[in-house]
Amino acid sequence: MTTMLALRAQRDASTLVLEDIPVPEPGPMDVVVRVASAGLAPGIMHLLKMGAFKHLPTTLGFEGAGTIAAVGSDATGVHIGDRVRAHTFLNCRTCIYCRTDRDMMCPQQSMMGYAAFNDSAMPLYDEYHNGVLAEYVRLPYWLVDPLPQSISFDVAAKVHTLANAVRAFKWAELPMGSTVVVTAATGAMGTATVKLAKHFGVADLILVGRHSDRLKAVAELSGGIPATIVALDELPDDWAAAGALADRLRELAPGGAHAVLDYVPDGPVTGQVMGGLAAGGALVHMGGNRTPLPQPPLALMLNMWRFIGTRACTRNDALEVLRLLETGALTADELITHRFPLSDVMGAVDAVKRRDEPMWMPVINP
Repeated sequence: MTTMLALRAQRDASTLVLEDIPVPEPGPMDVVVRVASAGLAPGIMHLLKMGAFKHLPTTLGFEGAGTIAAVGSDATGVHIGDRVRAHTFLNCRTCIYCRTDRDMMCPQQSMMGYAAFNDSAMPLYDEYHNGVLAEYVRLPYWLVDPLPQSISFDVAAKVHTLANAVRAFKWAELPMGSTVVVTAATGAMGTATVKLAKHFGVADLILVGRHSDRLKAVAELSGGIPATIVALDELPDDWAAAGALADRLRELAPGGAHAVLDYVPDGPVTGQVMGGLAAGGALVHMGGNRTPLPQPPLALMLNMWRFIGTRACTRNDALEVLRLLETGALTADELITHRFPLSDVMGAVDAVKRRDEPMWMPVINP
């Protein structure tokens, strides 16, 4: 096989094309993985529009798992036929951030099939910018994690999302028995957070989203933790201007929530949920919301709130998720709600944009 199908972003960054391109050959330090499953995240389309991709055209996709098909001459500890998860984070591995479990802060940090996060020279990203929404992917041999037989390729492809939720919980620094608000709770990050809550001492969840029926389904994922839903479509029409969301959160948690894990990409929700925090509480934001916060710095000072912006996870976060999955302490198969063949990836992209039906974690199977 000399060619393969791949989902490509073109130079104008607005056109996606499924096309035939050459199958990659491994360099001395590389492996080539036959992709069995790849995640499809809406953030890809958002960052394309923002111009965050430094190399175009490029193959998209940063979440994937499969089987090693070829091994470079100098790659060690990997073999043809190994089941692996691709860890597509490119970082220097030597700076203070990489050495202290803060990989995502590395000046070299970028993601295969996704974006680079600053304008410095990035030789690894230059070499490995092509992602996993293809039949094969080439990556450095040190960026594959062994995958036990007990973990499906589909779940392995979404370990990145679960690890992002792990990182959000870590930043929140929760006390045992905490109350946590989760926004955008019906999306991939929201559902991952609900599934992991029991591993971080959460006693009560408040789930915020647009539709009550979808929120009720997510509440069933809590593993026995009481989960109260707050549906925006059930608040008064002027909820944003009147502050009705903040009022509702204070009714549900009069003492305030210990943390808000916020995945909202735009609009007033982020600012309003901050008003539901307890003194000393934390809002961890991983939504990319550009709407200015209504609270002045004085409010953060007086309430001793922490606002923590975070992007992505670390390698250790991903390995922790793999251990939870391998031991059975965490199950995630029910989070995979949609599967599409690579031949229908354009239909999948359309479905992710529309979200006409509940969609937690869609995957592509080449």
